[in-house]
Amino acid sequence: MNLPTTRIASARRLVIKVGSALVTNNGEGLDLPAIGEWARQIAELREAGREVVLVSSGAIACGMQRLGWQKRPHAVHELQAAAAVGQMGLAQVYERAFAAHGLHTAQVLLTHDDLADRKRYLNARSTLSTLLQLGVVPIINENDTVVTDEIKFGDNDTLGALVANLVEADCLIILTDQQGLFTADPRKDASATLIAEARAGEPALEAMAGGAGTQYGRGGMITKVIAAKRAARSGAHTVIASGREINIMPRLARGEPVGTLLTSETQPLNARKQWLADHLQLNGKLLLDAGAVSALIEGKSLLPIGVIEVQGDFERGAAVACLAPNGIEIARGLANYGSGEARRITRHASHEIEEILGYIDESELIHRDNLVLLGA
Repeated sequence: MNLPTTRIASARRLVIKVGSALVTNNGEGLDLPAIGEWARQIAELREAGREVVLVSSGAIACGMQRLGWQKRPHAVHELQAAAAVGQMGLAQVYERAFAAHGLHTAQVLLTHDDLADRKRYLNARSTLSTLLQLGVVPIINENDTVVTDEIKFGDNDTLGALVANLVEADCLIILTDQQGLFTADPRKDASATLIAEARAGEPALEAMAGGAGTQYGRGGMITKVIAAKRAARSGAHTVIASGREINIMPRLARGEPVGTLLTSETQPLNARKQWLADHLQLNGKLLLDAGAVSALIEGKSLLPIGVIEVQGDFERGAAVACLAPNGIEIARGLANYGSGEARRITRHASHEIEEILGYIDESELIHRDNLVLLGA
């Protein structure tokens, strides 16, 4: 048994994500037997001392079925209406399924705003930790009822990864209607083979995973591969497997090699830096010179002299992207100065800040404690 598999077998905290195609039996309506079976499996995991957070798709798909819609709408207000209708049915079904095993559930609806704002991020983290301590199974979905294009996660695979990072889970299990990640789409290429194990974040994986989701969900294998890369930042391994496999959750939790295991080889980031890494929406950009890029890679702070250009409008404390000279984002962090002040002090030494601005808050534009490198 290799080290990643051993780690999954010893995992105390799991985030399990089930997709729309599974929850709704490919759009036919909520699959009550399947949901009941997953509740039984999670109850088994809880009995074994595991903590489980369930990220469930299906609200919009359930609402579509209840409203008699055959195709997923494109208009945001129609998606929100479907989510509002479907969320009622989804919550009721999960509550009944887990109650049969003596477990309480909690519905948690999140938007990107909830995790982009530092205070709300910490509040969400505290709430989920408390629920787990109380033995409650949190059931999380994107808050599609109020979501807009500007704040949506885009798919529940991404949401699952963010939640795994939020609660510092040991493992993210993504259950889908496919056996795992293949070298090509097995529905189109008979020679495609299952990838049993790979390192999360390998560029070749995204090429293999190319393809869109279904009419019932927004994801697809590509979003699962990207989610695994994101979850790996907090040290969590990811397993992609079929939710229709018999007793799949306990089997995976025991470390049985089912599906595709995407391993994390990085040390977990601390909570502040993980929050920065997970920021999907940033307030501005800083274009750096080569010297500044080298300094950041060496673990140093970002000084104003290394900044070539300030893009966007932002306030002090905002999360901003740090770009290499070629425009690739290499890091992100919390700015010590707003965009107006930052523009005035770029290309200047730190000892000149007070003379230029008439005051000095910090000698760094971004302190290394508030900065995280990407792609490592």
